[in-house]
Amino acid sequence: MLGSLRSIVQQVNTARDLPSALDIIVRRVRDVMQTRVCSVYLRDKHSGNYVLMATQGLNQDAVGQVHMAPGEGLVGNVATREEPINLEHAEAHPAFQYFPATGEERFSAFLGTPIIHHRSVLGVLVVQQAERRRFDEGEEAFLVTLSAQLAGVIAHAEATGALATMGQQRNEAKFSGLAASPGIAIGRAHIVAPPANLATVPFACAMDVDAELALFQQALSAARSEIREVGERLKGELNKEERALFDAYISMLDDSSIAVEVCERIRQKLTASRAWAEVMLEHVRRFEAMSDSYFRDRAADVRDLGARVLMHLRQQEQSQRDYPNNTILIGEELTASVLADVPREKLAGLVSVKGSGNSHVAILARAMGVPAVMGAQDLPWEQIDGVDMIVDGYRGSLHLQPGPELRRHYEAIVAEERELARNLDHLAQLPGETADGHRIRLWVNTGLMADVVRSLERGAEGVGLYRTEVPFLLRDRFPSEEEQREIYREQLEAFAPRPVTMRTLDIGGDKALTYFPIEETNPFLGWRGIRVTLDHPEIFLGQVRAMMKASLGLDNLRIMLPMVTGVSEVEAARKLVDRAYDELLDEGYAIKRPPLGIMIEVPSAVYQCRELSKRVDFMSVGSNDLTQYLLAVDRNNSRVASIYHSLHPSVLQALLQVVTACHETSTKVGICGEVAGSPGGALLLVAMGYDVLSMNATNLPRVKAALREVNKSDLDRLLQQVLKMESPEQIEEKLQGYLQDLGIGGLMQPQQTETSSDS
Repeated sequence: MLGSLRSIVQQVNTARDLPSALDIIVRRVRDVMQTRVCSVYLRDKHSGNYVLMATQGLNQDAVGQVHMAPGEGLVGNVATREEPINLEHAEAHPAFQYFPATGEERFSAFLGTPIIHHRSVLGVLVVQQAERRRFDEGEEAFLVTLSAQLAGVIAHAEATGALATMGQQRNEAKFSGLAASPGIAIGRAHIVAPPANLATVPFACAMDVDAELALFQQALSAARSEIREVGERLKGELNKEERALFDAYISMLDDSSIAVEVCERIRQKLTASRAWAEVMLEHVRRFEAMSDSYFRDRAADVRDLGARVLMHLRQQEQSQRDYPNNTILIGEELTASVLADVPREKLAGLVSVKGSGNSHVAILARAMGVPAVMGAQDLPWEQIDGVDMIVDGYRGSLHLQPGPELRRHYEAIVAEERELARNLDHLAQLPGETADGHRIRLWVNTGLMADVVRSLERGAEGVGLYRTEVPFLLRDRFPSEEEQREIYREQLEAFAPRPVTMRTLDIGGDKALTYFPIEETNPFLGWRGIRVTLDHPEIFLGQVRAMMKASLGLDNLRIMLPMVTGVSEVEAARKLVDRAYDELLDEGYAIKRPPLGIMIEVPSAVYQCRELSKRVDFMSVGSNDLTQYLLAVDRNNSRVASIYHSLHPSVLQALLQVVTACHETSTKVGICGEVAGSPGGALLLVAMGYDVLSMNATNLPRVKAALREVNKSDLDRLLQQVLKMESPEQIEEKLQGYLQDLGIGGLMQPQQTETSSDS
């Protein structure tokens, strides 16, 4: 039956709509299992009943008319028990009911399996026949497997509104993805696609090889000019390092190996268009086949570049798009160059069906302050051009065709955000401290120069995490020591005399370099962070030397090591830092030795915190990764994103253990990550005793405002109450209530909103 299963699944996945998919299911299953009847019952979300939606073998007039409540009849029992029911003599079962409307005979054999998606029973798949028959284990397993496959199809159809609920077509539809850039965008969807399709270039022979070669060179030149122009449009938003992404495109066009491949195929009598398409598609497939998410993100850039050159090869004029105000840009895989095509004043939000929070376009969205959602895999993006929608960059949710009530709710949030920002402006020059004078340092996380102005305007007292991997990600080679020095100097000068904590290169996991491939089955548990740089001391030494050189005369540098799992890594890294420092002294650099710290991001570091703290000058908890490892949840995986919670009791216990161990050895300890940027989470961290909170610049005024409204003694009592709680939901509710009682509940990020389409 395996071949039949594959065939049915393939047909279902290519069906044009839900009714077609259900028709395929009932016809094919009846044939494969050689039964008289196959039917599908789906749950009506308004009534909760299960409705006959497709059948082969029963009266077709009964479709949409036969309803069964949970627990009613055999179908209702399959739904409530959430497991298969396999009966040789169905009439003898106490739950058996006969429904005359179906026109069915007295069927004896019955096998029903639940259709379950994310713990919710969406429907029941049933086969029946008149003769007594006990379906064997293989047949039951086949139907269970098929039901699991059908669950995704139905869930997608419900999400898109394709499934009408008993004559009432929903006006609103909600989709989920990954929150990539915070904020709320209310606007209209604008679908973007590559200007030419590499996959549709026909096979054609070149009549004039020399002319085709000349055309190819002209197309490359035109594409270079176009990309440079696009890069210039972002000049006011990004610094030269961020614009290096477009330089990477230029570099790809200058790549002699690609040009040689194309020219060779042209000389073999292929047209320039066909030769270019073949070569670029081969490169795209290589990237797409890689397990690492960062490489898969780069496939989109290669495809986009290929399409732009193809446009010129085919001598097509790029259509002049008319972008309306409040444009929400949507595509299967948005790229940085597509983003740059939209005038900044008209761009409200971004949605990418594929991609993660570490894709280039997500990095740029955060730098530009544009709300964005990535990985919205169920979104029928090709069908929603011009549709009114809302992008919730806080929660990673999308609302299509929002009704008046939902629109008013989000418009109120936007208005409150603007008003709150204005009301908090005066806090920039005030210290971060509680009402009774307990001082806490509020720093920011940065990675792009675009972050600097926003951070300083909001009163950042330092940088708790500068992601040095960003300049590496935006290049097609390792930056030289001097190039790194210039980048780091910009950051250090911008914040001087405030401290700047520079994390050494943190690649691996979901961050990889196209020019330094790391191919692993499980990259989050593999070669990443300090493991990579210790194995490549030439990379580590060059980076540390560049940092120290950049600090000359400023002396506000702090160096931090990522993904430390044990004492031996700290000792090995310290020896390399000592070596780099001694080398620079010998070369005549009059620099002060910067403090050296580590990040606590994995459980082993939590348990060895006391031993580790004795070997460093400071410590900082990377709460996002620590939460991910403690809960065994990939935060970039939309399937399990709901399990990821920075206020999980286990996470809070680990955070308390870290700060306690550090203070026992008189080691300063900070924290950067989602929990530090939440007003409620920040209050708990202050009560625990953290010395520094580092966060996104957008959240800093909220956190400061919350701190200045409370007393440290009250926070201590709040922490003791929270530590006794057993679920993150309880803790979140407690913190929300606490802030509400203080009259500052509006400082919390907007809460999830239920609507008629997802209640």
